[in-house]
Amino acid sequence: MNYEELLPKLIDVSITYGLLVLKAVAIFVIGRLAAKVVASIVDKVMKRSKMDEMLRKFLRNIVYAVLLTFVVIASIGALGIQTASLVAILGAAGLAIGLALQGSLGNFAAGVLMIIFRPYKLGDLVCVADTEGFVEEVDVFTTTLRLPDRTKIIIPNGQIMDAKITNYTDAETRRLDLEVGIGYGDDIDHAKQVLLEAIKKSQYTLPDPEPKVTVASLGDSSVNLAVRPWINAQDYAPASHELTEVIKKTLDAAGISIPFPQRDVHMYNHQKTE
Repeated sequence: MNYEELLPKLIDVSITYGLLVLKAVAIFVIGRLAAKVVASIVDKVMKRSKMDEMLRKFLRNIVYAVLLTFVVIASIGALGIQTASLVAILGAAGLAIGLALQGSLGNFAAGVLMIIFRPYKLGDLVCVADTEGFVEEVDVFTTTLRLPDRTKIIIPNGQIMDAKITNYTDAETRRLDLEVGIGYGDDIDHAKQVLLEAIKKSQYTLPDPEPKVTVASLGDSSVNLAVRPWINAQDYAPASHELTEVIKKTLDAAGISIPFPQRDVHMYNHQKTE
């Protein structure tokens, strides 16, 4: 077969397969865009029904992933490839990948459980996997926390479900636990009274439940007082800083000492006798 006979056939093949590729690309691009639109519509419907934001994002991602899978299969089918055999191959490959990625599947299962039981919601201040921060995003595999210094922490959901979860903002109010030591020679009742009056004047202290100042323990160098005001949960950090400063200034103004650890050292001179 000479060049003149081969060239038209090459052109025909190029046109035929080129059109198939363009068709497949068009299906993928348009289908991907349609999947995003459908996922967005589903998200808006769930938002109107006042569904929890964390659950809404999770379901939106699932809808988009399922639709995108169908788009990919349709694109491959447009190339003339038998999708039935492809689905069987993908199923076998999925099983092998699933066995190899057991940790990731565990994270996925943990993410589903967190979406169902919702131990926290977006914006909550939590302590998970020994990390404390505000919940910024909950995905199917990971949870994203934003620390007070704006550091971003991404934690696998499996680690979260396998450990203790502490939610500091689940309730609207929270008790602030502070402790201060006074000298053994100071008047306990007087110290309790001045501290109680001082913390009641703070903008963060709530009148109900009533704040309390009690004796917590007798230390080696001090009588330790427990200061327990109630505050709004979102005010924990500024309230802790302000009230700690108020306690120090109040005790100084009242002439009540805040002792520091002391130790008496006794020296003995043992003279050698003959």
